[in-house]
Amino acid sequence: MKITLDIGKLVEQGRLTPEEAARLQTLAAETTGSLAMNMLIGFGVVAVALGVMGLVPEPMVAVVLGAILGGVGLGFLLKGEQAWSVLAQIVVLAGALLLAGGVMFLTKGSVPALLAVTAIFAGAGIAARSGLLVALAVLALSATIGARTGYMHATYFLAIRQPAMTVLMFSGLAIAAYQASKVVRADLSRLAIIAARTALLLVNFGFWIGSLWGDRLTWFVEPASTSRYAPVIPAFAFSVAWLVAIVGAGIWAARANRPWVLNLAAVFGAIHFYTQWFEKLGATPFTVLVAGITTLALAVGIWKYNQGKTIAA
Repeated sequence: MKITLDIGKLVEQGRLTPEEAARLQTLAAETTGSLAMNMLIGFGVVAVALGVMGLVPEPMVAVVLGAILGGVGLGFLLKGEQAWSVLAQIVVLAGALLLAGGVMFLTKGSVPALLAVTAIFAGAGIAARSGLLVALAVLALSATIGARTGYMHATYFLAIRQPAMTVLMFSGLAIAAYQASKVVRADLSRLAIIAARTALLLVNFGFWIGSLWGDRLTWFVEPASTSRYAPVIPAFAFSVAWLVAIVGAGIWAARANRPWVLNLAAVFGAIHFYTQWFEKLGATPFTVLVAGITTLALAVGIWKYNQGKTIAA
């Protein structure tokens, strides 16, 4: 656990002796020096790996390098060497990314490969206590059912090909991860919360896309048959369900003192409002004015609620 203290002020108030302050400053200096050394070595290792990849740009090289880096990082972690923990986390992160990238190139992004990448990210994330890798594991899992992002000149894309499946799958994952966070150790609880939060983002993305175009449930029909015979969930059903979910999540978050979830509900509530408002009424000076005033009121409400609240990382 890390605590931030104003040592100078504590000494002035007489709550800390000069000797104690000097000792704390010495410990802080040692920690800072160790952190700097870890980061320098870690970035050096990553640079060497990237250099090798540049010289021999083959997917198998990425797989081998990723496995080696991941193994070295896990070795440091298993030894429990606290002084090298940052280095171990950097190396495990780099190894997992290289290994996952190599696997994806070798298999051309197949669903089994995406599941393997999900497992790689999840395992490495838990071992290294890396929230980034855990979040990437959830995102990789979403790709197995068609979630995609893209970029074209000055344009970004978000694709959720199965909105209903996305909502159901990641709602379940969010609930499961949240429940798990209550029974595991503190360091693992943080990772479970990160997984739950990432899943909630995907749930809202699923609702968002569904509220615009609905969802044709193609998994209900035979692969050989045409998708036009598949049942359809209309866009308005997603729109109503999304509103209910946002309101329900907001009420629960307020009662359970979960500021992050409440903020998320408020943000996507605003996105939902904007989406439906302009979809139905179009962009005119009046609609833009009303939308702007509503957003400002929502922002003030969020700001007032967050005063005095601590949102855990």
